[in-house]
Amino acid sequence: MTEKLLLSANEAIARAAWRAGCSVAAAYPGTPSTEIMENIGKYKGEINCEWSVNEKVAMEVVIGASLAGVRALTAMKHVGLNVAMDPLMTFTNIGAIGGLVIVTADDPSMHSSQNEQDNRALAKFARCLLLEPSDSQEAYDMTLAAFELSEKYQVPAILRITTRTAHTSTLVDPGEGTRTVPPAIPYVKNPARNIPIPAFARGMRYKVEERTKALRALSEESPFNRAEPGTGDLGIVASGVAYQYVREIFPEVPVFKVGLSYPPPLDAIRAFAAPLKRLVVVEECDPVLADQIRAAGIPVLETATELHMMELNPTRLAALRAELLGTPA
Repeated sequence: MTEKLLLSANEAIARAAWRAGCSVAAAYPGTPSTEIMENIGKYKGEINCEWSVNEKVAMEVVIGASLAGVRALTAMKHVGLNVAMDPLMTFTNIGAIGGLVIVTADDPSMHSSQNEQDNRALAKFARCLLLEPSDSQEAYDMTLAAFELSEKYQVPAILRITTRTAHTSTLVDPGEGTRTVPPAIPYVKNPARNIPIPAFARGMRYKVEERTKALRALSEESPFNRAEPGTGDLGIVASGVAYQYVREIFPEVPVFKVGLSYPPPLDAIRAFAAPLKRLVVVEECDPVLADQIRAAGIPVLETATELHMMELNPTRLAALRAELLGTPA
């Protein structure tokens, strides 16, 4: 039996990157993401790691590593992803070769930021794979999975954490804990695959849609998405740390936990919602999941309790329980 470790999500991501055989890491500091690179720095010599002059440069460094066929990770706070979107929006059409993981650390309630933008919208915009851990164990497991899935589907994988998951420490089982570096995937000179001039980019665009279709099928079967049984006619869909608050405040209610959230598992959610009379989506910050679920024709209840501004917490969810069930937590 391996010894469990008490790690923040930031520490867990760094350790998982090391174990997954990440060869290159580049980042620009910004709370709540800074400790990821600080902890990856402990593996200097095994991981080629650097602070970049800005997030765009960090993204370009890891894109180059991915095209060279090795695993790479970049980390930045939510507003930093704005700076890095130019290369990402093109690279998502080219597609990863070596696994590429992008960590966006969102900041609900703006503890150290000028806004609380929800970068799940950017993941959808860029047609990337999106994973949302709810604690440090999931941050560790999802980082390992993100490298594998990025390579398998040739897609950049975004891992969305928030201030609460980034800085809260929970127990992590690291498994056998040994580092395995997969052989570099040989670069094949293929302009039509790797150079997005218009003549080639048009073909890439169609391939992205084929890839997204495959990712939708993946999401429906992913172990990171699951229905948890309960009693009553109310069901809740939750993602990220909001799931932890829902389980605390609504212990008896059926919950659909979304961990691989783009593309969302709409068929599984539809099946979950079918026997229920009411479905509520609890997420930080914007109604990203709720809007996609409604667009699929699945009714989602609007609540009077405010859920989409500032960080969620058990007290706010207790108010939601009073509204929906009329009983205290």
